[in-house]
Amino acid sequence: MNVFRGSTQFSAGPACALSIGNFDGVHRGHRALLKQLKDGAQKKGLVSCVMTFEPHPKEFFSPEKAPPRILNLRDKLAAFAQMNIDRVVVEHFNSAFARLSPEEFVSEIIVKQLNAKWILIGDDFCYGAKRTGNYASLKAAGKKYGFEVSSIHTVLENGERISSSALRDALAAGDMEQTSKLLGHPYGISGHVIHGKKLGRTLGFPTLNLAVANHLHHRKPATTGIFAAQVIGLSEHPLPAVASLGVRPTIEDEGRVLLETHIFDFNQEVYGKMITVELLEKIRDEAKYSDLDTLTQAIAADAAYARNYFQKKIYV
Repeated sequence: MNVFRGSTQFSAGPACALSIGNFDGVHRGHRALLKQLKDGAQKKGLVSCVMTFEPHPKEFFSPEKAPPRILNLRDKLAAFAQMNIDRVVVEHFNSAFARLSPEEFVSEIIVKQLNAKWILIGDDFCYGAKRTGNYASLKAAGKKYGFEVSSIHTVLENGERISSSALRDALAAGDMEQTSKLLGHPYGISGHVIHGKKLGRTLGFPTLNLAVANHLHHRKPATTGIFAAQVIGLSEHPLPAVASLGVRPTIEDEGRVLLETHIFDFNQEVYGKMITVELLEKIRDEAKYSDLDTLTQAIAADAAYARNYFQKKIYV
């Protein structure tokens, strides 16, 4: 998969089948669209292409009101690669891009730069300044510029729409079972293992640390708390663990969001390695403790809960 930072880098390569959107979460609804895009591109002899935005437009216009990100850009690109998309354009969303009228967006971006011949969009797609372009106007533009436009209907789960909003609601509620249903797989966060304060070692629970939500436009995690988890990337099989995702209120007050994961019966130096931590079941919310002894007791209880979670899975 080729990744282009902005449509100007695309330089009007081979004619493409195009889909456009934020694709936050790359949930089952998104995957249905991407599969149809890929299948359609192959039938039409086109290159499959996805345009997405960084930052999310809502983060650009109202960062304080923007919803939390479900996936970081790395994980979103990995999901596109998993779907065998040929090209991804990560468009920098800025003032100039936001001012493009629907007509300018079509003529300058879709036609001149991306060379799109077939566009597949969701049923709620809007584009151009103030989101004034829609499916009808895109169809009309297609007749003018010589590209086809198709839409895909909403994918439902038990009669309810699968959407990024529904996925955020499930994550905010700590409902990891519903989250997995909407995604089609467990919710995971990837990153390079970084050095921490090594406090976990002194407490008897050494952790692997990932920085989360530390970008200017990406400060809020989609979920927080303590979880039974598993780590992918350090062994042939997932490694059972207990994880804490949040701001560590007992330890610091900087507001920095970290994902700290204690892998059971594991003692290797893995700093700098890329891992994915999948959050399987929420144990509890974060809490602030009066002293380290109380914190240690809480961690021990969380670890025992998570070990029991995996033990039960073995015998189910």
